[in-house]
This record gives sequence, structure tokens and C-alpha cells, in this order.
Amino acid sequence: MTDGQGEQAKSSVIERLCTVEWDFDWGEVFGKIISRRLLMREYLRRSALWAQAYSAEGAWPFYDITEFMDTDFRLPSDTAHELEKFLRARLSADVKVTCRGAVGLAGLRLHDPAIRAAELPDLYEPLIRLYERGGEFMVDNVGALDLTGVSFRPGSLQGNASNTPIVALRDTVLDALDVEGRVTFYAYDSDRGPAFRRLLPQGGGQRDEVFSGKLGWQPTTQLSTSDGDRGYVRIYDQEAARIIENSVLGVPRFAGPGIDQA
Repeated sequence: MTDGQGEQAKSSVIERLCTVEWDFDWGEVFGKIISRRLLMREYLRRSALWAQAYSAEGAWPFYDITEFMDTDFRLPSDTAHELEKFLRARLSADVKVTCRGAVGLAGLRLHDPAIRAAELPDLYEPLIRLYERGGEFMVDNVGALDLTGVSFRPGSLQGNASNTPIVALRDTVLDALDVEGRVTFYAYDSDRGPAFRRLLPQGGGQRDEVFSGKLGWQPTTQLSTSDGDRGYVRIYDQEAARIIENSVLGVPRFAGPGIDQA
């Protein structure tokens, strides 16, 4: 990455944060529950890896990693001013500290080639994507993460660090996961693909669909969970995300997850 590219990357982080619609319409957020949950889980995984690498375990899961990487680092004055102006917005403390960390890490990477070459996935990108898909999150008084419409406990640092990658940071995959109404994912037992979904729209009824990397979700009559001979099994959102990503990339069904490390 050249200095010019580094400045552009640092600036783009602030630009992305400033263009987030932090007060999303609740109905719109509810339609993105699945992708936001998986993005948060992917952040928790990456946050655990970075915390272990830079002795930030005590601050996990929401922290400014630059405070543990280089205590002398300071953003350029114009960038710092722009960041502080943004942070005056009415946001939760955990959101603010991660936004500060995202801008700071982009700036620190500009000056330290070793950080740019580190074999760690981009720490804050899953959270920025989460913000872009529905605004902020909250932590309730018992430690659960409230993503608007869904909440769960973050688990332990060790448990998250040992997880495999959760979801690809690809808009095609994230968009394919989200839908309004109740949805259940299925796959064919013999090779775990392609991905099917049974949708119960808010207005009533039922719709069965199968995912194609070229056509997206298409109506199907194949799915039948009551006929044991067909072999369809229910799968979790994370498994559906992997199958959908492989379909988008044209990866053979028996291939591994191929999660994007962006």
C-alpha cells in the first residue's frame, strides 16, 4: 500500500462512518437481522484474534486497538478534528470506541509496514458493514448485544478466537441472507448444497426458494422437509452463508468455506 493509498483508505473510513444512517427505520433493520448478526459474530472472532495478538484481552470485545499497538501514535490534526466532530453524534460508548479504533488503525497502518503485512483479518470491517446495514448496536444491562430485532451474548474471548470465519464480507452474500419475514434455511444432505430457504412473509403464506449464484433466489418446488427420501436438512445461517458464497464464486459444492478475509 502506498502512502497515497493509505491516506485514501484512512479517509474512506471516516467517509463511510459519516454516511451511515444511524437512525434506521426499524422495519428496514428487521429485514437485515441475519446479516447483522453474522457480521457481529465475525467481528467478535476477529476482535478476539487481535486482542490476543496485542495483549488487549482485558478490553475485549469493543476497544480501540491502536491504544495497545502504539501508545505514542496520533492522527494528523485535520483527521483528528474530523473524527472528533463525528464522535459528537449521539452514539453508544461501544460504537464510538470502535469507530475511533477503525479510523486510528487505518492511520497507523499507513506508517507501519509491519502492521499492513500482519496475517490478521481486517479488525473493524465487519462492524462498519454492520453499521451500514442498520446503524448502531447496544449492550444491555446483562451484557447481551442488542442489534435491534435480535440479541445474544457475545460468549468468551477464547471461544470466539477458536471459531472458523463466520461470514464473507461480500454484499452479494449479505444481501442474499436477508429477507423480511421468518426464514429457515435448508440444504441437501448429500453435499450440503445448494442452499434452499422457506420464507414465511409477514403478510402470510409460504414460499420455497433455491439460491443460484447467477440468478439469486428462485422459486422451487423441490424443498420438502416432510419427505425423508428427499434428504433435505435444516442448516444454520452461518452454513447457509458459506453455501451461498461458494455458489456466488462458482466453487464446487464439496469445496471448503472460502471465507473472504477482507
